[in-house]
Amino acid sequence: MGRLTGGDPSLLRRINSAVVLHALRSTDCATLTEITRVTGLSRPTVEGVVDGLIEAGLVVETAAEEGSARRQGRPARRFRFRAEAGHLLGLEIGPHRVSALLADLDGTVLGVQAKDVDENASADERLERLRGAVAELLRRAGVARGSLRAVGAATPGIVEADGTVRLGTALPGWTGLRLGERLGRSFKCPVLVENDANAAAVAEHWQGAAIGSDDVVFVLAGLSPGAGALIGGRLHRGFGGAAGEIGALHLLGREVTPETLLSTTDEPLHPLDEQAVAKVFAQARDGDRRARAAVDRFIRRLVHDVAALVLALDPELVVIGGWAAGLDGVLEPLRRELSRYCLRPPRVALSLLGEAAVPTGALRLALDHVEEQLFAVEGTTARR
Repeated sequence: MGRLTGGDPSLLRRINSAVVLHALRSTDCATLTEITRVTGLSRPTVEGVVDGLIEAGLVVETAAEEGSARRQGRPARRFRFRAEAGHLLGLEIGPHRVSALLADLDGTVLGVQAKDVDENASADERLERLRGAVAELLRRAGVARGSLRAVGAATPGIVEADGTVRLGTALPGWTGLRLGERLGRSFKCPVLVENDANAAAVAEHWQGAAIGSDDVVFVLAGLSPGAGALIGGRLHRGFGGAAGEIGALHLLGREVTPETLLSTTDEPLHPLDEQAVAKVFAQARDGDRRARAAVDRFIRRLVHDVAALVLALDPELVVIGGWAAGLDGVLEPLRRELSRYCLRPPRVALSLLGEAAVPTGALRLALDHVEEQLFAVEGTTARR
C-alpha cells in the first residue's frame, strides 16, 4: 500500500484513523509528536484518533522507557500498533498434505502445523484432516478461534471468486466443491480461497525470490504444472480464474501425454502419481538409460510450457517451485529456451520458500484482506 498522508483536520475520522494506524504499523512505537509529523494531521486530531484506536483495541500505550523517570519532566507518551489484536491463518490443501500457518496482524508467523493425507482421501476426509491441523495449531499457540480476522486457503484447481473449485483433477471429489462455503462453516471470519500456484506467486513476491520484481511468473512444477503470474505487482487470475493452467497445453495438438513422457517402458506410466514419478527420477540418478530419457522428456515439456507463458506475459522473472524444482539441470535448459524466443529473456530462479510457498501465499492473501479493512477509507473492501 502506498504512503497515506493527511493535512486537513476536517477529513473524515475514518480517513484519519487509516492514516494514523498506517503510521503506527510502520514503526515499533511513536509519540503523538512523531505521529503528527509523519501524517501531517494536527495534534488534536491525532490525539482523538489515537484514543479511538485504543478503544477499538488496535493501539496501546507502551510503558515509559527504562530510566525515563530519572529525567526531568514527564516522558512523552508512546503508542504502538497491537499486532496481537487479531490473527490470520494461511492454509494449504494438497494431494498429500494439509498445512496451516498462524500469524498476527503484522504477518509474523506464530506457528505451523502440517498433517499427511492420503492422495485418495475423499473431500470430507481431507477437510476433516485440515480441521484437525487447525485445531491443534490454535491450541498449541493459545489462540482463540474467535481471534481470527481472515483465513486464506490455497489448493490445486481452477477456483471461482466465491471459493468454488470449478475444476480440480488433482484431488478426489474436488471439482464443483464449494470449498469457500465448507471452510466458512469452521470460521466466523472471511475465508479467501485461491489456486495454489497463484498463492505461491504471491508468497515469492512477499518473502521469496521475487522480492522487488512486480512482473513475475511462478511455476509450480509437478505432475501437471501450473503457474501464477503477477502483472504490475498484482495477481493476474484471468477472466475465469484459469490463468496459468499450463498443464493443459499438452491438449493443444500434442499426442504425447504425461503418462507417456515419464514411462520407462513401452506402456504409459500408471498410476501417474508422485510416488511412481519419484521412482523414475531415482532410477535416472542411478544411471538407468530409459529413466534418464523419460526425465529429459519431462524437462523439455516443462521448458516449452513455461516458454509459452513467458512469450505471452513478458515477465521480468520466472521462479520455479514445486517438487520438480529439485531436478538436476532444470534451470539451464529453461534459460536456453527462453533466450531462443524472447527479445529480452527474463531472469530465472528457484523458489526460496520451497514447500512453504503455498501456505505462505494463502497467509498473505488473508493479510491483504485485513489490511484493506484496516486502511479502508470508504468502509468497503474488494478481493484483490
